[in-house]
Amino acid sequence: MITGNTKLLGVIGHPVEHSLSPLMHNAALAKLNLDYVYLPLPIEPQNLAKALDGFAAIGVVGFNATIPHKQAIIPLLSKIEPIARAVGAVNTVIRQDDKWIGTNTDVEGFISPLQSLDRDWRQTNAVVLGNGGAARAVVAGCIQLGCASVRVVGRNLQKLEEFRHSWQNSPLSPLKANVQIHQWESIPEIIKETNLLINTTPIGMYPKIENSPINADLFLCLPKDAIVYDLIYNPSPTKFLQYARQADKAAIDGLEMLVQQGAAALKMWLQRETVPVDVMRQTLQQQLYERD
Repeated sequence: MITGNTKLLGVIGHPVEHSLSPLMHNAALAKLNLDYVYLPLPIEPQNLAKALDGFAAIGVVGFNATIPHKQAIIPLLSKIEPIARAVGAVNTVIRQDDKWIGTNTDVEGFISPLQSLDRDWRQTNAVVLGNGGAARAVVAGCIQLGCASVRVVGRNLQKLEEFRHSWQNSPLSPLKANVQIHQWESIPEIIKETNLLINTTPIGMYPKIENSPINADLFLCLPKDAIVYDLIYNPSPTKFLQYARQADKAAIDGLEMLVQQGAAALKMWLQRETVPVDVMRQTLQQQLYERD
């Protein structure tokens, strides 16, 4: 039951109706028998500052931020944790001492399914499609894994240059790794040497499930041992991952990243060392994989 005493959590985005975060978080909260609720909160970009004031007024404990708010929210927060400062994007916000504190759990979530694989990441060339907030967490994760090179691909050269320059003062500076930027037209050439291909764009996300950031024939150019990773988890699989599987490539969707980044956020909000990760994962699997 939701009452006047129920504590509020949520996820802000635009759009946000596709998000399955409420399902997994509310399942975990129910398992813990806590009087909390996690809500999807559609916030248009021009209303972001007003939303934060409103959240403070009604006592929101914390929230996640997704597209397009992960970078725009930074100047509106009182404090940014080092990992979020390094990445340049915030996906988790908590209310502490009447202040909004921003952090980033996407890096932890992104590398979690990769760390379980028997791979020599020092021999891995990664290509990241997109250069938004999610791409920043992925680049940080690839650097943390120790990838031989990281190539970020985008359509707008100016935004790509801004992406590259924005890392110069970061503790995770690409100067410590072989990170390059490329325009979209270069994909057919660089894909031939790509061992880890990651889609960080929203292309193919529900409801536009027939779209893919790259065409099916390009997957045939990937090396035999290539891994294809889509941060999108709805639908599952995306057209991007369907093409990867048709080309006999290992495919990872965004489910485990969603679960692990969500679990890390929930631990912060509840100030607990553990949360029921299995319940969160099973809830999403049932929704995504067993609904048919």
